[in-house]
Amino acid sequence: MHISRTVGDLRKQIAELKQIGKKVALVPTMGALHEGHLSLIRIAKKHADAVIVSAFINPTQFGPGEDYDRYPKTESFDINACEAEGVEIYFMPGVKEMYGEKNHIGFSIDKLDEHLCGASRPHHFKGVVQVVNKLFNIVEPNVAVFGQKDIQQYKILERMRDEFAHPVEMVRAPIVRDTDGLALSSRNAYLTKDQRNKAPMLYQALHYVSMRIQKGDTHLTNLLEDRKRTLTANGFQVDYFQCVETNELQPVTEPEAGQNYIVAGAVYLGATRLIDNIIVEASDRVK
Repeated sequence: MHISRTVGDLRKQIAELKQIGKKVALVPTMGALHEGHLSLIRIAKKHADAVIVSAFINPTQFGPGEDYDRYPKTESFDINACEAEGVEIYFMPGVKEMYGEKNHIGFSIDKLDEHLCGASRPHHFKGVVQVVNKLFNIVEPNVAVFGQKDIQQYKILERMRDEFAHPVEMVRAPIVRDTDGLALSSRNAYLTKDQRNKAPMLYQALHYVSMRIQKGDTHLTNLLEDRKRTLTANGFQVDYFQCVETNELQPVTEPEAGQNYIVAGAVYLGATRLIDNIIVEASDRVK
């Protein structure tokens, strides 16, 4: 596995791969890899001949008071894990390599970041778009793989891909969960033992609401509020707990039969923020 720390070296390595006809897949990460990330690599290998993993803790997607400075760093483990998975290139640039001394041009997002994580993290997705747009320009991948756990991120990046005409096939990989349902996340490392035992309740609440939608429940306001109260009573601070449509990610309280929806939640356990979601198709069996 080649380890690249500069854009110039990465482009040189990619040019050599493409010169011999290899199809390239990109898996963007912030490092601190876990089984969820490794599943993205395995999916990427099914879609391409060579997999490039980027590991960059992107400062522009963190707001004031967030965990940029303490975000988990497991560099040696990450390198060994990627090598074991057959990754071709591991790209780990510094901030100056990615952004230089100063940036004068940024991004704006319409509607897609009004709710869910975008409501409480107003600059987050602009930073995500900035760094992934840059990675797409640097790598020029044939395929890019992202996890469903960050579903709002995926939908925004999908729209960016289309509007900026990046010739990239985007693959949405399913959420990888622990045996008790908790979605795997680098931030799970922050949880105390007691918090870790409680954490699966977020998935349980989302699953309950999604099952009600599948059974045809068309009145979600009370249902969503009831699950929020249950989470709060068990020590969670609820950031959001919503059902949104899949096009512009706007809240829905009366789903229509045959349509897909995203039931999503973000909560805090102590200082740790957890997110999760389920994509569900509404039924018309109950009126």
